[in-house]
Amino acid sequence: MSMKYTNEHEWIRVEGDVGTIGITQYAQEQLGDVVFVEVPAVGRTVAKGESVAVVESVKAASDIYAPVSGEVVEANAALADTPGDVNAEPTGKGWFFKVKLSDKSELDGLMDEAAYDAFVKSLG
Repeated sequence: MSMKYTNEHEWIRVEGDVGTIGITQYAQEQLGDVVFVEVPAVGRTVAKGESVAVVESVKAASDIYAPVSGEVVEANAALADTPGDVNAEPTGKGWFFKVKLSDKSELDGLMDEAAYDAFVKSLG
C-alpha cells in the first residue's frame, strides 16, 4: 500500500485495516534534531485530526495528529530511548504509532505522494 499524507506533514501507510503513522522527511527537516517523543497509549481511541503524540526538537515542540480515526494498536516505545530515529528514518523505524482504522473512507481525503510533494513545494 502506498503512503498517504496530511497537510500537517504526517504520513500513513495502511496494510489491511491497520495504518502506521509518522512524520515526513520535510517535517523532520523543519524540526531539526528530535530530542523527545511522546507516543499514545495502546488501546486509546483517537479521532481524525486529534492530537495524539508530541515530538520535541531543539527548536520546537509539535503535536502529531491522527490522520484517521480508530484504535491505537501499537506505539513505538523505542523512540523514548532513540528519538533520533525520527530524523534518521522518518518513514522507517522512526514511525510513531499504529491505528486500527474505524473508517477507511477517511483515507480518501488525504494526499498521495505527488500531491504532497506539490504541497511542500508550494510552502516555498
